Amino acid sequence: MSTQVDTEQVLGSSTKFFGKPIPREEDTRLLSGQGRYLDDLGHGALIAAFVRSPHAHARIVDIDIDPALEVPGVHAIYVYDDLLDDSEEMAESLPLLIPHPAIVAPRNGYPLAKDEVNHVGEAIAMVVADNRYIAEDACAKIDVTYEMLDAVVGIDTARDASKAVHDDVPDNIAARLQHGFGDVDAEIAAAPNRLTLDLEIERSASMPMEGKGVYARWDGDENALTFWTSTQTSTSARAAIAARLGMALNKVHCIAPDVGGGFGVKIVHPWPEEVMVTWAARRLGRAGVSNEVKWVEDRREHFISSAHERGQIQKVDIGFDDDGRLLAFDFTFWHDNGAYLPYGIIVMINTATQVLGPYKPKSFRVDAYSLYTNTVLVTPYRGAGRPQAVFAMERAMDAIADHLGKDKIEVREINFVRPEDMPYDFGLMFQDGRPLIYDTGDYQAGIDKLKKLVDWDGFPAYQRQAKAEGRTVGIGIGAYVEGTGPGPYEGAHVVVETSGKIKAATGLTTQGQGHQTAFAQIVADDLGVDVSDVEIVTGDTRRFGYAVGTFASRGAVMSGSAFHVAAQMVAEKARTIASGILDIDAHDLELRAGHVCRIGTEPGVEGTSVPLSVVAVLSNPLRYAFDRESKLATGFAKADPDMTKPPIPEGEQPGLEATGYYSPPHSTFASGVHAAIVETDPITAEITVLRYVVIHDCGNVINPRIVEGQVMGAVAQGIGGALYERIVYDEHGQMLNASYMDFLMPFVTEMPNSLEMDHTVTPSGLNPLGMKGAGEAGVIPTSAVIAAAIENAEGIPITSMPISPSELFELRLAHQSAQENS
Repeated sequence: MSTQVDTEQVLGSSTKFFGKPIPREEDTRLLSGQGRYLDDLGHGALIAAFVRSPHAHARIVDIDIDPALEVPGVHAIYVYDDLLDDSEEMAESLPLLIPHPAIVAPRNGYPLAKDEVNHVGEAIAMVVADNRYIAEDACAKIDVTYEMLDAVVGIDTARDASKAVHDDVPDNIAARLQHGFGDVDAEIAAAPNRLTLDLEIERSASMPMEGKGVYARWDGDENALTFWTSTQTSTSARAAIAARLGMALNKVHCIAPDVGGGFGVKIVHPWPEEVMVTWAARRLGRAGVSNEVKWVEDRREHFISSAHERGQIQKVDIGFDDDGRLLAFDFTFWHDNGAYLPYGIIVMINTATQVLGPYKPKSFRVDAYSLYTNTVLVTPYRGAGRPQAVFAMERAMDAIADHLGKDKIEVREINFVRPEDMPYDFGLMFQDGRPLIYDTGDYQAGIDKLKKLVDWDGFPAYQRQAKAEGRTVGIGIGAYVEGTGPGPYEGAHVVVETSGKIKAATGLTTQGQGHQTAFAQIVADDLGVDVSDVEIVTGDTRRFGYAVGTFASRGAVMSGSAFHVAAQMVAEKARTIASGILDIDAHDLELRAGHVCRIGTEPGVEGTSVPLSVVAVLSNPLRYAFDRESKLATGFAKADPDMTKPPIPEGEQPGLEATGYYSPPHSTFASGVHAAIVETDPITAEITVLRYVVIHDCGNVINPRIVEGQVMGAVAQGIGGALYERIVYDEHGQMLNASYMDFLMPFVTEMPNSLEMDHTVTPSGLNPLGMKGAGEAGVIPTSAVIAAAIENAEGIPITSMPISPSELFELRLAHQSAQENS
C-alpha cells in the first residue's frame, strides 16, 4: 500500500505526530485480553432475561406469570402494566429520535409490548433473577396467549397494502421523500438514449463481535443512577434514560466501556433493554432487593430483536446523449424500515441524497417510500443507505457504457463534477431545507490513480489469457461521494496536569476506531508533548457531558476538530502564563518538547523556557501557597514582585485547561473509486475476488495506518454484503437464518489476496485540520463494484445483490435459455 498525505500544511513543518502512521496505543491492551467490555462488569448484579414474541404479528390477549414467580431465585417479573403503574413516562412509546418532514406516520414500540407484537423477537416481559439460567427458565414458564394477525413481510407485500402492519397506517407508508432539480420528464422524453433498470439490494444486518448489553447500578443514598451500556452514543443514552425515568440529568451517568463493534446497530437510544434494566435497578434498589441489574444480548437475540438494514427495491430511468452524458436520472425506490421507526429515515435519506455521487446530471428526481413490515426494525448499518445509492448510480453508469459500447471509465469521466467546480452546489434543496453542496474533491485524480494501479488498460489482454486457460474473470469499478462529519457538534476537554501529563476527554464513543491514538496525535502536536503523555477518554458522561455520537464517519472530523480547538485554547493560555514568567511576549513563544519556550530556542534553557508542568501549577490561584524562595515561585515573582496581580485575570478560569466545541456549517464530502477483479467458476459458479483496489480521499489524514485499517475492514464488510450476508424471512415473518450456521459472513479466506490502496488528498475547508471521514468508505461501493465485475465476467446483467453461487448458476441457465429461444 502507498499513502500520500500532506501534513505540513495542517500544523506546520514542526508537526511531529499528525499524519504519521504510529502504532495504535490501545492495541496492546485490547489484543492481550485486558479489554473491559460490558459483560466484564457487574459480576454481583442480578441478571435479566426477556420473553420475546415467537410471532411476527399478533395481539396479546393474556400473560400468565404466576408459574414463573415460583421459580427459586426469581426476584421480579415485569410486563407492560407494571410500567403503566409506575409513571406516564415509562409507559410511553419509545421516541422518534430524528424527526423529518417526510415522515407521515411515525410509529414506535414500547419498552415492553403493550397490546400487540409487530415482529418476532419483540420483548413482552422481563425476568430478573440470580443468574441467566434461572431467568431463562422462568421466561419459559411465562404463558402468553396470542390472537394471530396477518403478517406483512417484504417490500412487495408492504406496497401492495392488502395487509397493514399498523391499523392506522393502512398503506404501510411511514415516509415519502421527494426532491430533485431540472425537468426530468422533458429531458428523458428528448434524450437520444433511454434505459430503465430494475434493481434490488436485499436485507442484511450488522454483526458486531459484542452484542448489546447494559448494566445499571442504583445509589439510594444519592438518588443517582450509573449505567454502563455497549453504545455508540453515551451522552444521548444518558439523556434518554434520565427523561424516561423522570430523573435530573446530573443524577444519571452513562459510561460506554470497551465496545466490541457497533457498525450502526448501537446508535439507537434508548433500546427497550436499556430502559428496562435501568428502571429495574432503581425499582429493586429502592425495595432493598438489589441495586444492580445486568442484561447481555445473546446471539439469537441479536438476530431477531436488534436492527437490520439495506433492503430496497429500486427503479432507475435514465436519459443520456451519444457521448454518455447523463441528461436525466429518475430514481424511485422503496425502503423496508421494519416494524418501527426509532431512528427516523436516515437510511432512506442517505440513499436519496447521495445517489448523485461524483456526477452532475442535467436533471434529477427522487421519489422514495419507507415502508412498514412485520420484521425487525431497520437502522443505519455501516454505509447507512449509501451502498444502495451507489448501486443504483453505478449500475446506471455501466448500463450507459454497455448501451453505447464505450469504456466504463470514459462514461464516468464525462459526467464528473470537476475540481474547478468546487464547492459545487447542485441547486438542490431537500425537504428539511438543507442544500447539497460538495466542499472539495478531485474525482478525476482518483480515477487516474485507479486506472494505473489496477492496470485497467491491460485488463482485456489478461481476460483473454484467462479465457484461453479455461478461466472466467471480470473487472468492475464504482465511484462514490460520501457526506461525512455531520453536525450538529462535538466537544472536548483538555487539561495539563501538574505532572505535565495531558488528560483529554470527549463524549464521543469508541468501538475500535483507534480514537485514543488519533486524538492523542492531534493534542500532542498542539501542546508540544509526546503522544505517550496524552490520555484520551471517550464515552464517559462523568468526564464529558455533551456529545452527539459515533456514526456517519464523523469521529475524526468532529471530535478531532474539537480536540484541536480545545488544545489550541490551552496552548494560548500556556503562552500567556509563560509570558509573565519569562518576560517574553506571548506571540514569541511556542510549545515544544514539554516546554513553553522562545521560538527558535532549545527547550529547557533557563530564562527562555519553562516546563509545561510548571505553567500548569502557576495556572492555579493556589500558586500563592508556594514559598516565595522556591524555584517554582521565583519565575512568577519576577513578573509580579509584589504579588498584587489578581490570582485569576478577568475573563480567565483557573487551571491549564479548556473545553472546546466544533460545529460545522454542513457535512464535508469524502470520495473514492474502487475496482475489483473477480473469477467465476465455470462449473460451481463460485465467485472469488482476486484483487481489490481502493483510491480514497478523506482530506488530511491523522494516521494513515488507522485509515487503511478502517478501509480494509469496511471492504471486508462490503464483500460480505455483496456475496454472503442476507437476512431471510418466510411469508409468516419467521427468520430462516438466525444463526451463524446459516447467516454467512466473510472470513479471511474470502478476502482477496491482493487489497491495494492509495489516496488523493483534497483538504476540506470546513474544519480546522482539513479532514474528512473515512470509517465507511470501504463498504459503500463494494456491491456495485463486484456486481459490475461479475457482469463483465459472465456477460449476464447483475441487478440484485447479494448474489450467491446458486443464484449465479440460475442466472446462467436463464440467460442460456433466453439465447436459445431468441
